[in-house]
Amino acid sequence: EERDCDAIAGPSSQPQKMNLFFPICLASFCKPSSNFSLRLRRNLSDKTAVKHLNLSSSIQPFIMGSTEAKSNLGDEVQVDTTHISSSFTKYEELLRELYYISNKKRGLQNMIELYDALDKPLDSPKISIVHVAGTNGKGSVTLKIARSLEKHHKVGMLVSPHISSFRERISINGTLISEQEVETYLPQVIDLCNKHNIPATFFEIATGLAFLYFAKQGVDVVVLETGLGGRLDATNVVNHPYNPHLCIVTSIGLEHTAILGNTVELIGAEKAGVIKKNASVLVGPNVPHDVIRKVAIEMEAEGYYTADDVLGPTNYDGDGVGHEQISQVVNGMEYVDYDVENSRTARAAIRLLQTKRKNNITFPSIKLSDSDVSAGVCQRPQCRFETVMTGRGEDVHVILDIAHNPPAMITLVAKLEATYPNKHKRYVVGFSADKDIAQIGKLLLSFVPSPSNIHLVEAVNLRAAKICDILEAEPLLKESNFVENDRSITAQVKLGTALAMEKDEILVICGSVFLMAEARAALGIQEARDSDNITNVAGKGLLKCKEEMKKNA
Repeated sequence: EERDCDAIAGPSSQPQKMNLFFPICLASFCKPSSNFSLRLRRNLSDKTAVKHLNLSSSIQPFIMGSTEAKSNLGDEVQVDTTHISSSFTKYEELLRELYYISNKKRGLQNMIELYDALDKPLDSPKISIVHVAGTNGKGSVTLKIARSLEKHHKVGMLVSPHISSFRERISINGTLISEQEVETYLPQVIDLCNKHNIPATFFEIATGLAFLYFAKQGVDVVVLETGLGGRLDATNVVNHPYNPHLCIVTSIGLEHTAILGNTVELIGAEKAGVIKKNASVLVGPNVPHDVIRKVAIEMEAEGYYTADDVLGPTNYDGDGVGHEQISQVVNGMEYVDYDVENSRTARAAIRLLQTKRKNNITFPSIKLSDSDVSAGVCQRPQCRFETVMTGRGEDVHVILDIAHNPPAMITLVAKLEATYPNKHKRYVVGFSADKDIAQIGKLLLSFVPSPSNIHLVEAVNLRAAKICDILEAEPLLKESNFVENDRSITAQVKLGTALAMEKDEILVICGSVFLMAEARAALGIQEARDSDNITNVAGKGLLKCKEEMKKNA
């Protein structure tokens, strides 16, 4: 899930100007009264680390030699230069810089200032915006809408988190932003933050990059997925008489209760914060309707709709076209196929966009055919019950799914049983440290014939649960497959593949999003993938941010 430092909602004291984009203990670098400012030079192709920094001559010697020295300001400095290397590409250097940011979120203030500094790039009557929030399903609905529209439109899409490459977050008509485009536009966003003293977070800068990129590329539709919540989310600065055109809340469940509230109603009100005046509001079935409808009325939204309002009853879409039932029964247990639910929400969104009028012109300007819409809504994001064939003869079915909490795991297993009812399953699984590991471990053990059908892994990300912590949370998992002093995901994927082939099983790789990039590489999936120079520092800024919050608590 996308959490970054934007999980820290609410005000914080104004940081000093120079703590923005370099992992230095700034309190020890200079006195608070000093007007010295630290900037990163954008010419990152220079061969020496010192040339990457625009520092006064009195500071340069500390970078060239020892990391401990005396400045002429009279302070002892501790400069961390371990993340700088002449061997990094410009793209790698920029992404490492971004990952090291540890600023705290200040409500919407940072993003309002950055959006203004960018000259409000999406505030144009030529751009139509669809804004998607929700506890679950928002990424899938965002993708399905974008894919449906892109045949006749230039569609920018912002999603999070990414799987294998940062560039997955930002795309136009299915094509990821290129490394060269990141190198062009990201420095512009960072320079504006420096110029205007905006202590933006990782997610705020990534969002600003997306907005700038979409405007520069001349998109006519933008589909935005919120990161966390809605009201204070970085994407929620778009508020123009023409936009957003459509606001969607896919579902509401208990998540991040310390930030969003400890009831479904409070969380629903936060996520409904994306609703704007004159926008159509579309909601999924599992939301607190009274709460969200009230927000829609207060914001003077155009209308409040469910998929059934737009498409008709669940088993047909309003044109008499039959569709798969959302509720499924497997071995006497009913479960909801959320991909079907997400597809209906996306189909309803397209129908609303086709009938809504903007400046007396119907949007979209080119009517989409039913086949266009069907082709779009059948798409699903990576690692959402994604099927891959592997093995010597490509005869092993592998399912990749980022089910990472008990409800999601139960739904995943139910769908596995419905799809492959006569086969045992073998699981390669890893978790984020902040999840209910004990409960998920117990569920996993109840799903398999033996603990030996489970392979425990530990992602390299700093937010991943360690194998020793997983074993402590559920001691019965000590009978599973793991190597405690070797966290290699690749090794367990290869072992799991070999055993699944031998025993004619389905291999399921699930859990934390952080393990998926290495797992996909181990399976030989060819796709855009960030180098270890980038992935090895992912989450460092967030970790520092959380540590500082604990110290100040």
